[in-house]
Amino acid sequence: MLLSTSRLSSTTSDDARSPGRSDWLRRHRRWLFALVVVVLLAQMAIAMITTAVQQTPTIDEPVYVGTAVVYLEQHSLRYNPEHPPLGKLIIAAGLAFADAHLDPAFVGDQTQLGRHVLYESGNDPGRLMLLARLPMIVLTLLFGLVVFMFARDLVGPVGGLVALALYTFSPDLIAHGSLATLDVPAAGFLLTTAWLLWRARRRPALYLPLAGLALGAALATKMSTLAAVPVLLLLVVLSVRTRDLGPDRAARILKLGAAAAGVALIAVAVVWVSYLVVDLRLRWETPSSLPAAHGLRTLVDWLPFPEPYRDGMRVQFAIEDGGWGGFLFGRHYLGSLWYYLPAALLVKTPLGMLVLWLAGAAVTVAVPRLRPAALYILAPTVILLAAAMTSERNLGVRYAIFIPMFLAVAVAGVVAVRRRWAHIATVVLVIFAAVSSLRTFPYYLPYSNEAFGGPAETHLRLHDSNVDWGQDLGRLADHLKQRYPNEQIWLIYKGSGVPSHYGINAADPLKVPPDQVRGLLVISDSSIAKANDSLKALIAAGIPIDEVGHSITIYRRP
Repeated sequence: MLLSTSRLSSTTSDDARSPGRSDWLRRHRRWLFALVVVVLLAQMAIAMITTAVQQTPTIDEPVYVGTAVVYLEQHSLRYNPEHPPLGKLIIAAGLAFADAHLDPAFVGDQTQLGRHVLYESGNDPGRLMLLARLPMIVLTLLFGLVVFMFARDLVGPVGGLVALALYTFSPDLIAHGSLATLDVPAAGFLLTTAWLLWRARRRPALYLPLAGLALGAALATKMSTLAAVPVLLLLVVLSVRTRDLGPDRAARILKLGAAAAGVALIAVAVVWVSYLVVDLRLRWETPSSLPAAHGLRTLVDWLPFPEPYRDGMRVQFAIEDGGWGGFLFGRHYLGSLWYYLPAALLVKTPLGMLVLWLAGAAVTVAVPRLRPAALYILAPTVILLAAAMTSERNLGVRYAIFIPMFLAVAVAGVVAVRRRWAHIATVVLVIFAAVSSLRTFPYYLPYSNEAFGGPAETHLRLHDSNVDWGQDLGRLADHLKQRYPNEQIWLIYKGSGVPSHYGINAADPLKVPPDQVRGLLVISDSSIAKANDSLKALIAAGIPIDEVGHSITIYRRP
């Protein structure tokens, strides 16, 4: 009897404690979710800031930094017209604290401008680059909140956390979100547009104007975002159509057209404002070397944007026609491959993330209550990817950086599957993706997944911004000083940095007879991928002895 009473007392005590724990969790659930969000964003911030501090300027960054300084000091639009001003104005927000010096009498092209600002004007290039990158890091983190809120709107806070986890552990987003470039902000503004249009289904008066602002921000950052405009304006119509617009068909059509036109007008206004912020008088002279547009490209003349925007598109056309080459799975080729971006994404995306992307897309289409969201998530993704796949520039997955953003939201749909095994599999795959990402720290730019050998072997399959974008010049200088002091250095560096500024005294091995090249032969991996016969001969006679940052290989030539 005493034993039974004791057991009853124990059971009652356990039952009393269990509801107490459940009540505590319910009361503090919101704070616990907020804590997880903060932790996920904090680890991403740490990864991006560490990367930003350790990496020297990549190929494109000096141009944007130099242009941003011109915006601040001279209010001129003459540099880098192929990209609208907004992204560079965001960079300028950081550089405003740098007290950067620029010779008012400087004359040169935008590449020379970037070198002049960073290395020839008495500025500290490390400090300038960090201040230029910090606004982009903050913006990347804010887009993470958009991912969380978009996914939460679809399936609740748990789905939001799953989506945010995939976003914050994406090696590509960490790599490019920590750079003063334009790919991440342009994609993030498009994602924000899609999310606001989704919310506009319930409150169009509030969210449609905000969607117009976000779309305008995307268009004012990169011209490639124009490809998404038709589908996004159709989504405007779809969002408004869910509201009661009255029985009159003509009135309904008028209201739907007015909604789409209103969003478009706001977006166009944002583009104009981005130019006027730089120069209120819009002083601009069309470059004399600018080729004329032909065929469908003449439609550029009809765009309701400032003249420098339209001329910038013509510059983009000229760049696109410049004759590019690519490197994929060990083969260097001229021209482009239509399947380049899907293949590159297969290499550079964590395996767990790839599986979840496919599962999330399938669930979003298959589950009836999520099916409407597929148009807002998957339709822009497909259109943008199709447009990017037609590009002649097979230079990196950064041209498809919108995919890890949009598909992170789609993955949240897996939470809607009411199967225990599905939830367990999701957790396992998220952890797998996170571990794969953490293992590459702090070398996110050359990341590739385990199926392709990890970051140490990325250069065997891809090149340029997928692995070697000139980011490791500073690391190379430290490496040579520590391990190979007083040795003869022969250098072929693909990047915008100035080796001598970092203490690297090296000669060009292609400017002397091959038998004079003795000592250390240091070559950027992108140059190896595209090596001509002369360079191939130099490499063949060398012995690989070391590497730096998974982007630069060191050979010894006896």
